[in-house]
Amino acid sequence: MPDYQKYFSDAIDRLKAEGRYRVFTEIERHVGQFPNARDHTRDKDITIWCSNDYLGMGQHPDVIGAMEEAARNSGAGAGGTRNIGGNNHEVIKLEEEIANLHGKEKALAFVCGYVANEATLSTLAAIMPDTITFSDQMNHASMISGIKAGRSEKHIFRHNDVEHLEELLKQADPARPKLIAFESVYSMDGDIAPIEKICDLADKYNAITYLDEVHAVGMYGPRGGGIAERDGVAHRVTIIQGTLAKAFGVIGGYIAADATLIDVIRSYAPGFIFTTALPPSIAAAAKASIAHLKKSSIEREKQQDRAERLKSMLRQCNVPFIDSETHIVPVMVGDADLCRQASEILSDEYGIYVQYINFPTVPRGTERLRITPGPFHTDEMMEKLVEALCTVFDRLKIRKVA
Repeated sequence: MPDYQKYFSDAIDRLKAEGRYRVFTEIERHVGQFPNARDHTRDKDITIWCSNDYLGMGQHPDVIGAMEEAARNSGAGAGGTRNIGGNNHEVIKLEEEIANLHGKEKALAFVCGYVANEATLSTLAAIMPDTITFSDQMNHASMISGIKAGRSEKHIFRHNDVEHLEELLKQADPARPKLIAFESVYSMDGDIAPIEKICDLADKYNAITYLDEVHAVGMYGPRGGGIAERDGVAHRVTIIQGTLAKAFGVIGGYIAADATLIDVIRSYAPGFIFTTALPPSIAAAAKASIAHLKKSSIEREKQQDRAERLKSMLRQCNVPFIDSETHIVPVMVGDADLCRQASEILSDEYGIYVQYINFPTVPRGTERLRITPGPFHTDEMMEKLVEALCTVFDRLKIRKVA
């Protein structure tokens, strides 16, 4: 007879033996105090250094005010899926704001960025007969899942390698539909895709492009439209996908594209059709956040200043990190167990919360502490962080750089 409990316990034991078992820390944030928070797991105050609320917009008065007003006016929930419960007015206004942000005809909001990627990519492959999908080697799990679900022919090109991508495109039948899927900012290393060159190849080989900007929207460009806006190429990208859960500080995902393509995804994607809509309060808060960051660059400029300041301090301490041009600062450990220990010591002894990143999120041997300095991290907080990192690296004998 099957021993179901053993299946489950063995699966957990394997993760623990490999040093990949994840422990979630119970954290309570307080408006006006972020990045400081309360760690209920350890019953102590901490400073958060790994939040994806990159600009602290989750506590912005305009965002909270919009959420409260919409909840008072429309209630807490959305009332169901959009095809049954109806398009609530706040979601429509949010989609108009998103489309304007990216200079596209239409946008479509999803419950989260993962669903936006999975639903859109799988549906595109199903709609276009005999599609060939070209996927960057470092694409997010949600993109990979969507591509697999679409069951199209798939080719993986080396990360950010346009020459390899062109080699693969050359071999493809010119008559077949082709989709190039990639990200702008890659979240684990903080590097940036050559968007313009990829668009050049798309034009040359008659392909469409799908650009995931989740770690860039709100953060780059004069209005926060992402790397494509910053580089002046947003109009050349077929579909821009983004999130409302990172720099915009709320939750949800979206795509922006021409009206017909959006209508196709709205009409065919199960991940959209059969999921409950975003509640009015969430949609209103996200719209307020986007609207604010369209006209305000203060948060972006301050965040970039903080990131550069931290990198400078880490260099002086010889702590190894990937020196990208973005806001993500990956401190490299290179061992799963040491990475976990370093994270735990930082929390237990210094009140510094930075979650360890191990396989399968990153390849084995590249384990790291992914640090995301924000506009509210002070010099004093940074000095405490760098001093603690230096001490922990020495104690655990983690390799430093010359």
